[in-house]
Amino acid sequence: MSMPEVGKRAPSFSLPSSSGENVKLSDFSGSPVVVYFYPKDDTPGCTVEAKGFQALAAKYEKAGVRVLGISPDSVASHCTFAGKYGLAFVLLADEKHEVAEKYGVWVEKSMYGKKYWGIQRSTFLIDGDGKIAKVWPKVKPEGHAEEVLDAAQGL
Repeated sequence: MSMPEVGKRAPSFSLPSSSGENVKLSDFSGSPVVVYFYPKDDTPGCTVEAKGFQALAAKYEKAGVRVLGISPDSVASHCTFAGKYGLAFVLLADEKHEVAEKYGVWVEKSMYGKKYWGIQRSTFLIDGDGKIAKVWPKVKPEGHAEEVLDAAQGL
């Protein structure tokens, strides 16, 4: 499945979270939401990206923007990761990668000549009406949270 386009309705989802409850995209109706997909808890790039969002948490909150991180890791893994780095935003467990597929970020990858399936690090900014406002495919973790915040403040 391809990535949803800017202006289109964001694919709905309901996933278990690091906060202990199921979280639905519709829970945030009326508010902008950042949904960022990352490959794996507690790996170098994913840690840089998560710490970037955490460092700007107060600015995201002031702007009225919620941040949701999604990976195929388990809720237990998310809880450990969030605890280790003091992450205050919600991490969602997409263990069957169904939501990643809906968003077109579950892709074939290659490392050292071996092919496998995994998350393409990508971020979606969803406006208060539930439509895609901006897409960042193939994200580089350094400085990404700042770039997303700049775009979110414009909503």
